[in-house]
Amino acid sequence: MSRGKDGPEDVDATFAEIVADLRAEGVGLFPDEDLEKPAGKTAEKPAEKTPRPEPSDAEPEPGWRGGGTSWDKTLFEDDPAGSSEDEGHFVPPEPPPLPRPRKGAFIVLLFFLLGLLLLIAPNLIGMGTRLGTPLGILALATAIALLLLRVRQGPPPGADPNNGAQV
Repeated sequence: MSRGKDGPEDVDATFAEIVADLRAEGVGLFPDEDLEKPAGKTAEKPAEKTPRPEPSDAEPEPGWRGGGTSWDKTLFEDDPAGSSEDEGHFVPPEPPPLPRPRKGAFIVLLFFLLGLLLLIAPNLIGMGTRLGTPLGILALATAIALLLLRVRQGPPPGADPNNGAQV
């Protein structure tokens, strides 16, 4: 087998050789096919397969993967084990109620809304844009600062800081 700069020169022949080696080892063959084929490494056209006989109604259906149930029954019919519908359904518990907002949250919301109003439409409260814009920016900055100051720093109550991370 001669290799060029980018690989084998005759890709089709190389591929046929690889497939022939795998077929000789039995890869890709069905159990009812003959595994004893000549181990020649020639790229021959595979022989046409004979059609498989359809199972008759008198014969028992072969089990799907040895489970005793056909593929169609496994896929399209109800659960063969006959389990009840209530089994296995998870019902989540009721979520805890939302915490009541405190006075600080209302102050932050008030500064935020006042800042937006002063930036978007200062004429509604009788103020010009020349004075409303800096006051609106100041009100928004105050709201963000108060919001960040409300964030708790440190371990939650009841946690031991000497034990590291706990689940």
